[in-house]
Amino acid sequence: MDSAKGQPPGQALRHARHLLECGQIPPAGLVSSIVTQSWRRSVGAGLTPWRGGDSPHLSAPQLSHAIERRRELVTRARPVMEYLQAQTRGSGSMVILADDQGVVLDALGDAEFLTRAERVALTPGASWHESHRGTNAIGTALAEAAPVSVHGGEHFLEHNGFLTCTAAPVAGPDGRLLGVLDISGHRRGRHPHTAGLVSAAAHMIENRLFDARHECTLRLRLHPQPDGIGTVAEGLLALAEDGRIIGANRAASALLGLTPTDLGRLRLEDRLCLPLDQILDWGHSRPGAPLMANSPHGQRLFLRVEAPPRRPVAHPAPVTPQTDALAALDSGDDSLRQAISRARKVAGKAIALLLHGESGVGKEVFAHAVHASGPRAHGPFIAVNCAALPEHLIEAELFGYAPGAFTGARRDGCAGRIRQAQGGTLFLDEIGDMPLALQTRLLRVLQDHQVVPLGGGKPVQVDFTLITATHQPLKQAIAAGRFRADLYYRINGLSLNLPPLRQRGDLQHLVARILDDLEPGGGLALSAQVAAAFAGYAWPGNIRQLANALRTACALLEPGENRIRWQHLPDDLIDDLRHPVPGTAPQGGSLRTVSETLMEQAVEACGGNMSQAAKQLGISRNTLYRHLRRESP
Repeated sequence: MDSAKGQPPGQALRHARHLLECGQIPPAGLVSSIVTQSWRRSVGAGLTPWRGGDSPHLSAPQLSHAIERRRELVTRARPVMEYLQAQTRGSGSMVILADDQGVVLDALGDAEFLTRAERVALTPGASWHESHRGTNAIGTALAEAAPVSVHGGEHFLEHNGFLTCTAAPVAGPDGRLLGVLDISGHRRGRHPHTAGLVSAAAHMIENRLFDARHECTLRLRLHPQPDGIGTVAEGLLALAEDGRIIGANRAASALLGLTPTDLGRLRLEDRLCLPLDQILDWGHSRPGAPLMANSPHGQRLFLRVEAPPRRPVAHPAPVTPQTDALAALDSGDDSLRQAISRARKVAGKAIALLLHGESGVGKEVFAHAVHASGPRAHGPFIAVNCAALPEHLIEAELFGYAPGAFTGARRDGCAGRIRQAQGGTLFLDEIGDMPLALQTRLLRVLQDHQVVPLGGGKPVQVDFTLITATHQPLKQAIAAGRFRADLYYRINGLSLNLPPLRQRGDLQHLVARILDDLEPGGGLALSAQVAAAFAGYAWPGNIRQLANALRTACALLEPGENRIRWQHLPDDLIDDLRHPVPGTAPQGGSLRTVSETLMEQAVEACGGNMSQAAKQLGISRNTLYRHLRRESP
């Protein structure tokens, strides 16, 4: 910080604070112009150095809404934050992500340098907007839309003077401010390279957001030096088919003199002296090679063209289907297919997966498929049901224990399920049933990537992918004090809802797949009446109930039988199917509609051969004719 009139920096700051405490804005030069302007705004907001504004702390539902509003930012920022934390580990600092309102969305690192009250102020849900806390790196970076460092007494509020904070804004590909990345710590731990580290990390997040948003768009990577392409300092442009600039990161905007209002309006030829056709031809003929162009200011730039695949006009080549374990779960339901697609994108990345769904929908099967479809497929898949273990055993089961840690402990101790998941995936089912004390221990493991066995011993480094699952509404559990909010936001990197069976549209295919798994090549199928009843049933036990019913039915088939009829079903299921509870019918139409659809599909599959279709359905040809005649115009 520059000092005024030859005063040492510390003396200049003390003089400036004395004036501030006397109700005066210090003259230029005592502190930076950014701090001076921020102090002026803080006074204008009605704050004094001894009293902040009404600083809200969002409730769990409000925080959930704020995170969902900036879900893409939180998801793309988390790996970068973890990288920053690794770089600053041991420095007594925290890495913080806030939204465009100054609300903390995510926080990592060591909060031990803070008092208990101050820890609350740096946890998700706290607001660091200038109007609430005066001059601070997060709020002031938002106000200035620029990187800001605020050290010690430069904070407007006196009780924040022990902090040193550096923040950089994060903008989306459309130029809109999305939030702020910040490193905060004790002022004694101030490091001269923090500002550069935070700014570079913010650029990394912006570039990740850009690549995700414009994955299937014509993109240009540009830099004044050819070796600068592919680095965090590169400019990124996204172009529409007609050459309009529809996306740009901060570096590209600076190189080409773009503002957010230019996006979607200006064409590339307005900023580069190259026609779009020439750029496209270069990208297709010389992929990866840099192309030279000139900026509006005559600056020489190098471009790398990333053109999307050209679409053939006719007879497109067939797309090779996915053949991994996740693809094997896809039996035609749109909502499940969307969950599979999203899960595949994060498989192998440092993003925790939280599965929501009723009991029996197949959460563990889905988790195992995610594991088997990712780069850790050859590592262990360790599943722990938090509801099935007694509370007094779950701690030892999860974290392991040292030899002789308690009465009855094994002589050589136990590694624990977390350490067993090393290099693979840890699946914690029914995470909502984990006792609060163990939630605290689990949170520490996830933060530090270390586990300490029960009974003491040296911390052991662990590296695993985390997938959790629950049938409970965890937000309600947080509100009731049964689940830690900070753990919830740690495990909720990507939340997926697995639909109950009654809401799925793939029952027919699901039945066929289960039957083929039970009796490979047996040609088993449901009779038309049973198929229609199945389609109209709510399946409260979901896929688990369906699979058990089909397993029993297969066991009751006589030799040579390949159609499952009423007599092959368990008695209780027959009673439920014939007397459904009102209001529990699944989505997708009435029993009559489902029956007629099945009949039409059978006739079509048999090429119009009514006798063969009737035989497949297990009904008479007259019954088939009668139903289809009812539908004919």
